[in-house]
Amino acid sequence: MQWSTLIVFLVLFVLVTVLGFVAAHWRKGDLNQLHEWGLGGRRFGTLVTWFLMGGDLYTAYTFIAVPALVFGAGAIGFFAVPYTIIAYPIVFAVLPRLWYVAHKHNYVTGADFVRGRYDSPLLALLVALTGILATMPYIALQLVGMEVVISALGFPMSGWTADLPLIVAFVVLAAFTYTSGLRAPALIAIVKDTLVYITVIAAVVIIPMQLGGFGKIFAAVPPAKLLLAVPAGQSLGMYSAFATLALGSALALFVYPHVLTGVLSAKNPRTLTRNMAFLPAYSLVLGLLALLGFMALAAGVDKVPQYAPFFKQYANSFAVPALLMHSFPGWFVGVGFAAIVIGALVPAAIMSIAASNLWTRSIYRAYINPHCTEAQEASQAKLASLVVKFGALVFVLILPATYAIQFQLLGGIWIIQILPALVFGLYTRWFHRYALALGWLAGMGVGTAIAAHLKFASSIYPLHAFGYAIPGYAALYSLILNIAVAAVLTVVLRLLGVAGGQDQTVPGDYRAQPSHGANDGQLAAPPPML
Repeated sequence: MQWSTLIVFLVLFVLVTVLGFVAAHWRKGDLNQLHEWGLGGRRFGTLVTWFLMGGDLYTAYTFIAVPALVFGAGAIGFFAVPYTIIAYPIVFAVLPRLWYVAHKHNYVTGADFVRGRYDSPLLALLVALTGILATMPYIALQLVGMEVVISALGFPMSGWTADLPLIVAFVVLAAFTYTSGLRAPALIAIVKDTLVYITVIAAVVIIPMQLGGFGKIFAAVPPAKLLLAVPAGQSLGMYSAFATLALGSALALFVYPHVLTGVLSAKNPRTLTRNMAFLPAYSLVLGLLALLGFMALAAGVDKVPQYAPFFKQYANSFAVPALLMHSFPGWFVGVGFAAIVIGALVPAAIMSIAASNLWTRSIYRAYINPHCTEAQEASQAKLASLVVKFGALVFVLILPATYAIQFQLLGGIWIIQILPALVFGLYTRWFHRYALALGWLAGMGVGTAIAAHLKFASSIYPLHAFGYAIPGYAALYSLILNIAVAAVLTVVLRLLGVAGGQDQTVPGDYRAQPSHGANDGQLAAPPPML
């Protein structure tokens, strides 16, 4: 145990803990209302939203997993860079429409919108359950990232004492989330992102100097890891895998409940569009983070005897902690480790809030207590956020870390299935509600079956078509099936005259309305509805 590392880490951890509780009094509102507790009162400006969305999208496991993938598998790990770049223009074009209609009808979740748009509690329930299922392993992965760092601080890797620091961190997370709601991760995200930028910039400047420059770093990486293998025979090989991973991940990213929570907490759509213009700065950082995997290879951290037990326990996930410990003095390692752990607390808090919002609006209020008061609704969300985090903690403590990773592969396949109902619904009411539900069922079934066929060890499935093997992201393939089924059945159901339900929204809800005040009504409107 390096005491300088531990002291710096604890100081920063205590700082964010205090901020988490102080946040309850920041931009003070009535936290007994769900939109105040779960969406920060819908009044976060450009700067706060930028930090919140950055803390939401770039998690501790990103800090650990992307370099680990590059360290272990090579160039394929860089798919994470274009996927975030692809996502921002889509969000720029699509999600301001969701903000407008959610603001008009007091929708708190994507499932709220789906229920109102299609007059379908069943479809809203499917969207909510999918969001909760996909979010749980995502929260668990944040705890896995924390577990790696806590072990690197010098705490035992086995026995009951090994879990104690993680349990303490969980209790702190649960307490300030319950108390402060979305305000807590929004405020803490400012500290988290500052630490991440400091750590990454220091790493990409100092470590290459220690290793003799980037030329020597790339020369030390095995050639097979520097570039994707050229396709052979009648297969598109890793080329199609890379492209579909980037596109499929981009499409899945912005329908995750925690991302929608960040979007709906913005004070107006202009805040969102500004953020989509600024957030690619995080993609630059992500590219630099990925390079840490190559730096770890060049430094040979997996061959250092003192790190061997950690690599045995956590495999490639220990590459970044090992590189930081190998390259920096103890006090700065404390800064880097704090960035990773705080980078887990922020998204875990937002994810648990998003999942609890889904539970409260689409299950508790819809089926259990339809006449609940605003205070009862907020109280239920707070309790649900505790249950979600507790479930994720039990998941991590009982099951091996690889199980969380395997379920996260499923999470991406699952969450993308709500895209047709949510995103297409922002532009057109043509799809039939029953067709969307059956498309969801087809996508979920086939996507889960593919993951099971791959033994949950990968999400790349070789699709055979026109004499070619096209390895690709199972989430994207299952989404295509989902859309095809929904489109065909919509035609059939409309020909049969099956009622499609009453739309609670009108075209004007999806764009800015003229106003004499200096408010959202003066903002530029998204494209008109189809």
